Amino acid sequence: MIGAGKMKQYGNVLEKPLSKGRHEVSLSAFAFLFSELVQYNQTQVDNIAELERRLEDAGYAVGARVLELLCHREKGNRRETRLLGILSFVHSTVWKVLFGKVADSLEKGTEHEDEYMISEKELLVNRFISIPKDMGTFNCGAFVAGIVRGVLDSAGFPAVVTAHFVPMEGLQRPRTTILIKFAEEVIKREARLG
Repeated sequence: MIGAGKMKQYGNVLEKPLSKGRHEVSLSAFAFLFSELVQYNQTQVDNIAELERRLEDAGYAVGARVLELLCHREKGNRRETRLLGILSFVHSTVWKVLFGKVADSLEKGTEHEDEYMISEKELLVNRFISIPKDMGTFNCGAFVAGIVRGVLDSAGFPAVVTAHFVPMEGLQRPRTTILIKFAEEVIKREARLG
């Protein structure tokens, strides 16, 4: 081994520390793997709604694990206990780790007190996907909606999370909005905490 200093050898992956580090995945590798995930699930379903549900379920598992990892790395094993805190955590920390940047916007719904929206002009999972005409409104953002739901549920903020396309003037592709509708219990708890 060349270099100064000693390098500690680990017997297996479970013994390696979870410390901060710069762990990146090649964009082309991610695009290929995600494409395979979509294609595999497409062969297992009969309709678009079921395909989106399966992608959301896959994302949910990722989200639950991402929360555990980031709480350990970024917050010293502390978790957010307030609604705005967890939304800010998802909008900034989670998004930056997963997509390399903070989400474009986080907004509160104007019609309903329990709704929030995270918007992204060009969501990574929709960037390299071409949707056939027969698939209509299929949105791969369902995977990201699942990640967000996994993070929120695991943090104690149950919500229904869905992905929607929103057409924008001047943009070739519509932006993706992740709509978060929190369970009534979350809103009541926030009101009590004041």
